[in-house]
Amino acid sequence: MPLEERAVGLLQQLIRHKTVNPPGDERVLQEELAGQLQAAGFEVQLLGRTPERPNLVARLRGAADGPVLGLLSHVDTVLADPSEWQRDPWSGDLVDGEVWGRGAQDMKSQTAAEVAAAIELAESGWRPARGDLLVLVVVDEETGGGDGAIWLTENHPDVCRVDYLLNEGAGTVIPHGDGRLYGVCTAEKGVFRFTLTARGAAGHASMPNVGDNALPKLAPALAAFGTKRAEPDITEAPRALLAALELDDLDALHAANPGLAAFAEPMTSVTFAPTIISAGEKINVLPSAARLKVDCRVPPGHGRETALRRLTEVLGGDLDGLELTWDEEVVGNGSPVDSPLMDAIVRWLGTEEPGARAVPVMLPAYTDSRAFRDAFDGCVAYGFFPQRDKNLFEMWPLVHGKDERITARDVGWAAGAYRAIALELLG
Repeated sequence: MPLEERAVGLLQQLIRHKTVNPPGDERVLQEELAGQLQAAGFEVQLLGRTPERPNLVARLRGAADGPVLGLLSHVDTVLADPSEWQRDPWSGDLVDGEVWGRGAQDMKSQTAAEVAAAIELAESGWRPARGDLLVLVVVDEETGGGDGAIWLTENHPDVCRVDYLLNEGAGTVIPHGDGRLYGVCTAEKGVFRFTLTARGAAGHASMPNVGDNALPKLAPALAAFGTKRAEPDITEAPRALLAALELDDLDALHAANPGLAAFAEPMTSVTFAPTIISAGEKINVLPSAARLKVDCRVPPGHGRETALRRLTEVLGGDLDGLELTWDEEVVGNGSPVDSPLMDAIVRWLGTEEPGARAVPVMLPAYTDSRAFRDAFDGCVAYGFFPQRDKNLFEMWPLVHGKDERITARDVGWAAGAYRAIALELLG
């Protein structure tokens, strides 16, 4: 069976399983994949915190000791409202060369491409000359990975240890002048979410001058978040991106490629996004407390100290009587830009599309890669799912959006990438 046909058929099969998280209910899907991988020659285990949500680990052993290459993906998805879609979100329909459905971009397409490549290699009789090939299909990424990658790496590190890891996060073509760039996600920002609380005194709303309404006290902070930006904290990935483009700074990138600059700008600094505000419960009572929740993302390697310093700068020097409570703290992490895995990606791309370039990028959000970097010292984890039919600016609105879809050619192209990279790294 041609590789593209196998990968597309797998994608359609995966989409037709409604694995919206919560609750996920990934077991039937995982059992089907396990059966196919086992039939091809993989050693397969299903491991989960609960029976309903197992993680799949499939190993193809090599002839000698060597590195372990992991192909990672998750099969849970976000919700979809069928009334907003042109087609059934769980149809997996193939129409005019595109596969439709929730997960077509995020990220059942990568699951299908990785599994198809792995099965084809195993069925051909190939075995790694050195090291192992590991297929990792996890659950629960969309709600943080507590039942998925985090649970798996913490409870079964011996089963899922990897030296190199390919996951989601980048790979869609980026037009740049007369050239074409393909991002390789080498790092992910951390999360330092917090709440700002203003205090006042309750009173009757008919006499606002008598009480002390807490809600307006949040207005200066809201205005600052809407108009001010933190000073840069540039780390390896954005520095390498600018170097690859032969540009000095973000201003030069804005001049050369405004679309790419809009995606690159969050890589370079702490960002603050106010998302939830709450105060009183009755229309006729002045609230004595008002709370503003802020989604704060911090470059890898930086922690609370950097987040607080940049917050103070944005708010103009102090918190002005507001109480600060940290709600969630996850330090961002990354992998070296230079590695044998990057070399393999670059060589594959040079063969497939001469003149195109692979460039390091940072994901402003985070993925399951962080769990593997945290668990295994020296693990080189990249986000790379190559697509060339839709560019980054066309693809991104489909992620978690309506009418999610992907071209069949790109699913097959990505599968070919994983096959080639496995052959190069493992022999």
